[in-house]
Amino acid sequence: MKKSINLLEGPILPSLSGLALPIMATSLIQMAYNLTDMIWIGRVGSSAVAAVGAAGMYMWLANGLATLAKMGGQVKVAQALGAKENKQAVSYAKSALQLGITLGLIYGILSVVLANPLIDFFKLNSAKVVADAKIYLQITCGGVVFSFLNQIFTGIMTAMGNSRTSFVATAVGLVINIVMDPVLIFGIGPFAEMGVMGAGVATVFAQMIVTAVFILAALKDEIIFQKVRLLEKVDRESMMTIVKIGFPTGVQSMIFTSISMIIARMIAGFGDSAVAVQKVGSQIESISWMTAEGFGAAVNAFMAQNHGAKNKKRIVQGYKVAMRIEIVWGILCTFILIVFPEVIFKIFIPEADVLPMGVDYLKILGVSQLFMCIELTTAGAFSGLGKTVPPSISSIVLTAARIPMAVALTSTALGLNGIWWSITISSIFKGVILTGWFLIYLKKMMSAKE
Repeated sequence: MKKSINLLEGPILPSLSGLALPIMATSLIQMAYNLTDMIWIGRVGSSAVAAVGAAGMYMWLANGLATLAKMGGQVKVAQALGAKENKQAVSYAKSALQLGITLGLIYGILSVVLANPLIDFFKLNSAKVVADAKIYLQITCGGVVFSFLNQIFTGIMTAMGNSRTSFVATAVGLVINIVMDPVLIFGIGPFAEMGVMGAGVATVFAQMIVTAVFILAALKDEIIFQKVRLLEKVDRESMMTIVKIGFPTGVQSMIFTSISMIIARMIAGFGDSAVAVQKVGSQIESISWMTAEGFGAAVNAFMAQNHGAKNKKRIVQGYKVAMRIEIVWGILCTFILIVFPEVIFKIFIPEADVLPMGVDYLKILGVSQLFMCIELTTAGAFSGLGKTVPPSISSIVLTAARIPMAVALTSTALGLNGIWWSITISSIFKGVILTGWFLIYLKKMMSAKE
């Protein structure tokens, strides 16, 4: 693919940056995609934001299944390409897409059928919020297969050293979403006012367009995608290898979301406005974590290709370069959230009684941004080497610790802010512990004989 970047040779910073910048830009576009939804839904009211926030948890949960196929596919395709085994790379790409389509369709059907008990879990206080949450869940999760495909295409193309296509596809989706959101939410021209339902329809429609862009790009690729035959019999060996690699990360993501759902249920005890604050606050905070996660994806591909080529020294050098970049980014994000919380939060929910809670959220979460950034970068490095278990263990154990911490801290004078502090404290520990773990692993790897 002409747009691919050589990750095996040459100066590390230009090659890593060349791959990472489009991915990070894609993450920022995805963030803008989500923030656009929040801006328009916020104009409907905090109750609408609460509805989308509750239902959106299940889209987040679905990402665990998508990650299983994406991570396994990305790592194994990159490693195969690094080892010059292109035929095997095609098999891994096909298996990842087959797995993603199957899981996406099953999850979509279950979400539509089980919408009532799924939303009832959160024990929301308003009947209107509950009704809106259920319809938003059925629409967005019902069409989740497109989101799955988009993530898997992104992973495979990143593994090939091509991150520009994902940027273009996501940018097209953003434009579609920006146009369709106000039209369908408020009813412009011939379109009826649909409120929260309109936001869901706009989201799925935009994701469908993104999938179409990816397919058009894939049809032009002669290295992998033109050789993929989705209707062929499943290659069990490739499929099981992908599941083995992606399973820890997928389970980690789903457990992380499940814990977040329990936390969200605790937040709901402080009122629907608190739910809205958490939803908007997390979207604002995504300026750091989505970008760091995107950079981690580039590090993943870099590590995987060089691991396949057995280039240990370049792996170590690449990690050092990556960490320097992420430390600068993490400090910048911390500064922005702590210094300008009120200005930022007002853009989304201007309601005077909600604003103080939003400011507290951003200030408290701002403390942990640096540690979260280095954790996500290190997780990408670990996974690129095929070691998905360490980041999964670290994330699961320390994220689970948020629940008892939140219970303990909310019983003090901190109240709702105790929940925010439980998230920040766990993020700090995750960053420190996982980075230390990886440095120990690198030392052992370098000293080991081939």
